[in-house]
Amino acid sequence: MDFSVKIEGLDKLAQSSDLIKARGKNEIEKALYVSGKRVEKTAKESIQDGEGKRGGRFYKRGNILHQASAPGEPPSTDTGRLVNSINTYLNRAAGGLEAFVTAGRGTVNYAYLLEFGTRLMAARPFMAPALEKNKAWILARLQAAMRKALSGK
Repeated sequence: MDFSVKIEGLDKLAQSSDLIKARGKNEIEKALYVSGKRVEKTAKESIQDGEGKRGGRFYKRGNILHQASAPGEPPSTDTGRLVNSINTYLNRAAGGLEAFVTAGRGTVNYAYLLEFGTRLMAARPFMAPALEKNKAWILARLQAAMRKALSGK
């Protein structure tokens, strides 16, 4: 007695799988970028919104009175260069996908000194707290992206 099985439609299954992968990549890319922009916005707001509410010392620069941040607080804004240096980028290199938020590119080479401190100055973190504040939102956004990709809607 002979027995045989014929499976039809494997080509359609492969096509569906490719479609789901493409949708997934597209949705994850959008979710990563939006997540990076949210961390960027939170970091910028932590610097800008503290104006006049900091616990650091007051000093004059020219005729302008400025209040520094206290250790552990986000840095106070002075010129706006630090805030303007915070940006989100997508990296699609080597077939992978990642989003990263940077601070201090170009002439603003002091961003990492503020974030981590030095032996003479305590840290004034603004990037790590921004990420920490948004972790749950980012996770939910990535999960929603995958659900959308899998549902095809």
